[in-house]
Amino acid sequence: MQLGVCYYPEHWPEERWAQDARLMRQAGLTIVRIAEFAWAKMEPQPGVYDWGWLDRAIETLAAEGLKVVLGTPTATPPAWLVRAHPDVLPVDAQGRRRAFGSRRHYCSNAPIYRTLSEQIVRAMGQRYGQHPAVIAWQIDNEFGCHDTARCYCDHCAAAFRRWLQARYGTLAALNEAWGTVFWSQAYGDWEEIDPPHLTVTEANPSHVLDYERFSSDSVVAFQQLQLDVLRPLTPGRRLTTNFMGDFPDLNYHDLARSLDLATWDSYPTGFAEMNSAYAYPEWEQRPTYAYDVGDPYITGFCHAITHGTKRAPFWVMEQQCGHVNWATYNPGVRPAAVRLWTWHAALAGAEAVVYFRWRACRFAQEQHHSGLLNHDASPAIGLQAVHALREELPHLPAERKQAKIALLYSYEDLWAFQLQPHRKGFDYRRLCFAWWRALQRLGLEADLIPYDADLTGYEMILAPGAFLVSQQQAQALEQAVRAGATLVLGVRSGVKSSSNVVTDEPLPGVLRSLAGATVTAWHSLPPGVSMALSGTCLPEGNEAAVWAEALRPEPGTLALLRYRDGALAGAAALTEHALGAGRVLYLGWYPQFAQLEALLRQWANALGLMALDLPDGVLAAQRDGEWVVLNFNETARTLVLDGRTVELPGCEITKLGTRS
Repeated sequence: MQLGVCYYPEHWPEERWAQDARLMRQAGLTIVRIAEFAWAKMEPQPGVYDWGWLDRAIETLAAEGLKVVLGTPTATPPAWLVRAHPDVLPVDAQGRRRAFGSRRHYCSNAPIYRTLSEQIVRAMGQRYGQHPAVIAWQIDNEFGCHDTARCYCDHCAAAFRRWLQARYGTLAALNEAWGTVFWSQAYGDWEEIDPPHLTVTEANPSHVLDYERFSSDSVVAFQQLQLDVLRPLTPGRRLTTNFMGDFPDLNYHDLARSLDLATWDSYPTGFAEMNSAYAYPEWEQRPTYAYDVGDPYITGFCHAITHGTKRAPFWVMEQQCGHVNWATYNPGVRPAAVRLWTWHAALAGAEAVVYFRWRACRFAQEQHHSGLLNHDASPAIGLQAVHALREELPHLPAERKQAKIALLYSYEDLWAFQLQPHRKGFDYRRLCFAWWRALQRLGLEADLIPYDADLTGYEMILAPGAFLVSQQQAQALEQAVRAGATLVLGVRSGVKSSSNVVTDEPLPGVLRSLAGATVTAWHSLPPGVSMALSGTCLPEGNEAAVWAEALRPEPGTLALLRYRDGALAGAAALTEHALGAGRVLYLGWYPQFAQLEALLRQWANALGLMALDLPDGVLAAQRDGEWVVLNFNETARTLVLDGRTVELPGCEITKLGTRS
């Protein structure tokens, strides 16, 4: 594990830089990320470059043995560029041109912006691409942040039409895929197709899904433009960008494909405040944890998404090290929290943690955001934690191996559910997060991976929301099952084709032969309505709520649970289909969290993946013959581990040898 920091030398007097670099080294930091917002400083006038300050900053850091991650500055086009080319500014979903004065104020499909971005990136690559202190490059910064993943300007409209022509070939194929016969939406000319916004009522969901795909592809293409410039200029350096964890607006699987390394920006207290609305439905109790540590399950979910994009060690490119300024309450944090976050990242597979930022800024939008140093350059609480962590680095968890459980995650399913959830509260991220959290509570490690990932080696494959399913995906799942995996399908599986149109086959569509069962009816259940379940898999008294599907098992498929009453009385609610060396389970209702925990425990134990019984806010995993246990609660918790009763101090890390 390496530790680093984000630094903005342009924010501070140059005579301070050497002292900062020395303090960084003394704290045990080895990596410094710089320059990702400094376009106006590098190129103060069109075609006029000022590299002197950046040369000296890099040399100052290098003199202390620090390695540099250099950011391309395309997230912040300077004022002269916007004034000369106002059409680079993006247009929002309400048709309003967005303005200069913050960041991410550009459209990646604007031709002149692509040209000017290529020029600044090439100039940087030519100057610093082989500098011995520069070990990696970050492309842009937080693609899609601030509701900028989708632009609706004329450049995007023209690019969208080209994208559609490449995807469908003919208008006849597009009209068929989108079902434009509905409401007289048929197109007779490509120029008739606009971005799907400002419609009187909701736009065609197939049209919108394709626009979301196109918008994500546009960001991927803009990133690729920079990668193509840098690769020949930066031999041996790793190229990356910084994701935002569970951010839903871009397909991170696509964005990661051409990168050497996946990274993300971790702000646990901010994410806990801002993302808990999707994570926890109103019908479930939220977990407990200390006020200043964030939600460890949300943080872990983000780690898992990032790790799963490449199934390889990742970096935390920005790690909160004190209070943030952009959430609701922005609580202060204690050194114990920073230590917990660093250990958690290592446990999840991070090979580097880079703290944001070195010194709290005195001006502009982030004045109330903390750093490792306070505004007056005195040490902040985060620096205390970093000094302590320096001694712990050799003892942090080793690289994690492939898990035995895969949780499949699809951005296209996420977008399709967002467009037509059918029931309030039915959210794809919420559904997948519930399954993830249940696994964490049971101490079961899982890889959160895309549907097209290699499934070899996974003993249990979880697909809680396989909404849009292709024949190719179904075949890959069948191959894994026949090889011995247990596959679990959740409600609303196989409902739609890739064009976001409901299948004309009996449900679950292309997954029906795999499931060995047919969905004969489905009910969205409003609050207060439930259906009793009977069977041996769950204790008596359990009920199905939120969403329920009636399953008719095919010959040879077992009905493990049935609905005992209500509209679906007598129908199967959970089925098991043996196939090859494996089996397929279809879970026919939206499970309550306690039910999900109980079922996952049974399925894991049946495979020899022994589940734990962890208290809320406690995470545990095995590394190198030891248990590493993190307690995110304010007070102590008791845990039975390998037959031993372990007392876990509050906000603390406990390591314990495993028993064979």
